Amino acid sequence: MVQWATPPSDESVGSDGVPLRYRTISDLLDSIEEMQEFEYSGICLATAEEPRTVGEAMSEEHWREAMRSEMQAIEANRTCDVSVLPPKHKAIGLKWVFKVKKDPSGKVVKHKARLVAKGYAQRHGVDFDEDFAPVARLETVRVLLALAAQGGWEVHHMDVKSAFLNGDLIETVYV
Repeated sequence: MVQWATPPSDESVGSDGVPLRYRTISDLLDSIEEMQEFEYSGICLATAEEPRTVGEAMSEEHWREAMRSEMQAIEANRTCDVSVLPPKHKAIGLKWVFKVKKDPSGKVVKHKARLVAKGYAQRHGVDFDEDFAPVARLETVRVLLALAAQGGWEVHHMDVKSAFLNGDLIETVYV
């Protein structure tokens, strides 16, 4: 059951006089009531569980295993070849990104490590000509979920452990 930390004000009524089932932005921002009936445990649940550096990650076995898994996926998918950097070419840097994946109850399910290119260091026309990210817009996902809810459709969630595009690059990119 969802409960508001502070009760909605008397202004949270629609134009038809029916109480709103949600809180307005002004109601949230203008609320100054003291929160009651909450216990403070002394533990901050919003602390970062992801390491900030590779050094921090290397100190824990689950992060080392996540990094090994990422490197194995890169090798298995033949994402790149090892080569010598030719003269007058600049390599794009790489960075490790670490994420903790949790289930709805907050229990840690998986430690994920991704090796990503520092694309912001690339220059248009020199290192690349066009960019494209095949990601669905949030609005599209919401429309599909609304249609599924309206039509009573069954919705499944899927996580791909390691996904790579099947396109061949025309240019050579060094990392």
